[in-house]
Amino acid sequence: MPFYAPPAPFATPSLTPGPAVTPIAFVHAIVQAYTQRNRSPAEALALAQIAPTALADPAARITAAQMERISGAAMLELDDEALGWFSRRLPWGSYGMLARASLSAPTLDVALKRWCRHHGLLTDDITLNLTVAGDTATLTITEQRELGALREFCLVSVLCNIHGLACWLVDSRIPLQSAQFPFAAPAHHDVYGVLFSGPTAFDTAPAGIRFDARYLALPLRRDEPALQQMLKRALPLTVLQYRRDRLLVQRVRQALVAHPALTHSAEALAALLHVSPRTLHRQLKDEGASLQALKDDVRKNRALELLLRTARPIKQVAEAAGFQNEKSFIRAFRGWTGESPAEFRRAGTPLV
Repeated sequence: MPFYAPPAPFATPSLTPGPAVTPIAFVHAIVQAYTQRNRSPAEALALAQIAPTALADPAARITAAQMERISGAAMLELDDEALGWFSRRLPWGSYGMLARASLSAPTLDVALKRWCRHHGLLTDDITLNLTVAGDTATLTITEQRELGALREFCLVSVLCNIHGLACWLVDSRIPLQSAQFPFAAPAHHDVYGVLFSGPTAFDTAPAGIRFDARYLALPLRRDEPALQQMLKRALPLTVLQYRRDRLLVQRVRQALVAHPALTHSAEALAALLHVSPRTLHRQLKDEGASLQALKDDVRKNRALELLLRTARPIKQVAEAAGFQNEKSFIRAFRGWTGESPAEFRRAGTPLV
């Protein structure tokens, strides 16, 4: 699908075999963009190795590399990075200009608000908006005119683009809590699980995505040279999930606090966070932390609070702190404080 900064002509990707998950409906949308300009898509289709038989099959799928190739070719030929979505063209370099304007922002919050505001200068057919409510950030698209046959392709692409850009700017995977779209579930609705992590709702306006608002406080980690390099191959940012999550420490800590009984092992915790145990340990190491240290810190704080502020039996405190038995809790507690839980409680002032 299109992306905010198309690849340069010399950066054409190799069409090596890969999973074909992109629905042919998105290719038809690009063909429609050519039709609007009275141009033939034949050259772009041939360049992407998309056969006429695939166009005739509503269930056909193409690879990400094929989509990258036809998108880039169409943007060049039509000189429109929006591929016909809007009432006026977005000339070559438009989305690169938006990315550059956001690059100097101190945080992701400022960068995304700039992107939303500056996007309105390019077109008034849609309005982008970033809001925060509690711990949740929401990016929405308000349609200011009928988008017609290209509606789905436009809304999906714009949200994929801005999400991919956000991940790139902070060099972090930003898991989506949910996505929603104001149209009925299409026949290819299964692809939404690939494009958007988290559940997707249909027939729900406005189009938008939700994610943890703490990502907005992250500083940007990119500069002009990095931007120049990214602009050569931007599409993968919209289809490949970042492995690194710079908020993983906070997410692990939150899971340990909220689900002490479900996080006894690295395997259980990793499943809860939708990552592999190996990825969990590697990313925590990248952030200068370890799972055992985080467990100890969360369990210690929980145990201290319960021992000082309640009269619960030691066995119940151990269970609430995430220990599978009282004996292991007492052993760990002695390691933390040099005292047994009972000794610590006697020395403090418990509150019933």
